[in-house]
Amino acid sequence: MYLKRLSLINFKNIGQEEFPLTPGINCFVGDNGAGKTNFIDAIHYLSMCKSAFSMTDTQSVRHGEEFFLLEGSYERSDGRGEQIVCSFARRGGKTLKRNGKEYDRLSDHVGLVPVVIVSPADTALVSDAADERRRYLNGCISQLDRGYLSAVMRYNAVLSERNRYLKVGSDEDMLSIYDRQLAEHGQAIYEKRKAFAERLQPLVGEYYALLSGRREQVELTYRSELAEAPFTELLQRARQRDLANQFTTAGIHRDDLVLRIDGYPLRKYGSQGQQKSFLVALKLAQYRIVGADKGEKPILLLDDLFDKLDMGRVEQLIKLVSGEEFGQIVITDCNKVRLETILGRQGGNYRLYVVANGEIAK
Repeated sequence: MYLKRLSLINFKNIGQEEFPLTPGINCFVGDNGAGKTNFIDAIHYLSMCKSAFSMTDTQSVRHGEEFFLLEGSYERSDGRGEQIVCSFARRGGKTLKRNGKEYDRLSDHVGLVPVVIVSPADTALVSDAADERRRYLNGCISQLDRGYLSAVMRYNAVLSERNRYLKVGSDEDMLSIYDRQLAEHGQAIYEKRKAFAERLQPLVGEYYALLSGRREQVELTYRSELAEAPFTELLQRARQRDLANQFTTAGIHRDDLVLRIDGYPLRKYGSQGQQKSFLVALKLAQYRIVGADKGEKPILLLDDLFDKLDMGRVEQLIKLVSGEEFGQIVITDCNKVRLETILGRQGGNYRLYVVANGEIAK
């Protein structure tokens, strides 16, 4: 699947733009703050119904305006077209339409237009707390499994209710009801996270080796308390601790992805370049899994391509994603000459847009 044409109105610093994209490599270049990343975020919105950069819908409306509107025309691998429109109004909320028909639930759209993004914001997966890595797992698996997203939403709702109850009550029967509900949804989430992480691990190692010249070994493992005991048993063991702390201290909301380089924690022992290479390898592994499961090549978004990567690793990355395994690529960079030089060495076709003050140079 690829995006044939993108239209934007009042999105961040973009007033109004409409332009075609090639099925291959598309580049947006411009100074920092010009707005080139906003085009990538618009594409992410049309796939995931939200910003890729932890911005609210209201924050994504152009200053002084009351709404934004995004429209994408897509072509599937079988030639069928898809028209996706995402709009948000400060007073009316967000709506999403597919081929003219509005979705009842935004979550029903996730996975139709698969997308994978690599951006400087990914450093949070290494440096921040485990909830960032759980959020990453949830986003990945949700594109592949609609039931998973529903299970996560139900689990979080029960968890919130249980935590509220722990502040006011201690009835064993009531807690047992919450425990059964958490275990029902939590066990399914655990199994799917575990399976996804096991698929990621060898692919991350493979892509990291290609990017780094096989200088280091990396590993990714999924850590969960459910690997040690059934969920209901974990909750029972933690009962007194939960009552004392007034919140749920055991469960899949404490899971984590452990990232290592040469056997040591990536966060402490990996250089900035090694960490970025690991994250790129992780996203390429995700791309491969999503593409295999969906039967459609995802759109790959590479934001601020040279951030913490040297020229050699960027060239290797461009070489990788220019292969037949990958589909449409969207790249942003602040150095037009540098990007053109690398793309020229690959010998493939690409389309390049120059962005300034939220506008594409005509």
